[in-house]
Amino acid sequence: MPQLSVGDDAPTIVLPAVDGTDFDLSKFKGKRVILTFFRFDSCPFCNLRVHRLVKRWGEFPEDTVMVGIFDAKLSALKKRMKKHEVPFTLVADETYEHFLNNGVKKSFFRVMLAPLRAPLTFLETVVRGYIPLTLSIPKLSTLPVDILIDEDGKIVEAHYCKDTVDHLPIERMVDFAKGN
Repeated sequence: MPQLSVGDDAPTIVLPAVDGTDFDLSKFKGKRVILTFFRFDSCPFCNLRVHRLVKRWGEFPEDTVMVGIFDAKLSALKKRMKKHEVPFTLVADETYEHFLNNGVKKSFFRVMLAPLRAPLTFLETVVRGYIPLTLSIPKLSTLPVDILIDEDGKIVEAHYCKDTVDHLPIERMVDFAKGN
């Protein structure tokens, strides 16, 4: 499927959340939404990104809608994310359907470049004990995506990451959530 672009309608996404509810993106029309396609539940860089978002959550407005989609079994995602005490929504796409439908790309080569491009970030994942618990090349090769959706349900920004550490800056996400 093609990648999402600025001005596109928000994708249709209904997935099970770790809190036991079903997340339905269409129910958030009228609100700004920050949507991220992460990789798998034990991805070191994804866990570090979640850790950093949780650490800075106080900078986001109280009514911020953020959702992270993982290529994972719901039970594994629940178990892995417990330690983070995540204040935003995490969902499991157990069939990888939404990744495919929204143009999420794979590149094992680009994934392997991330530790070379960001050695300190890689070192932080090691120090924090974030270890990938999969040898699945398809899971390992997924490249994340950050999407900002406005109140009208339109894509404002679709950042298809070059590698596993190339996310939108958290400052950009905070500014977007604040209406900037």
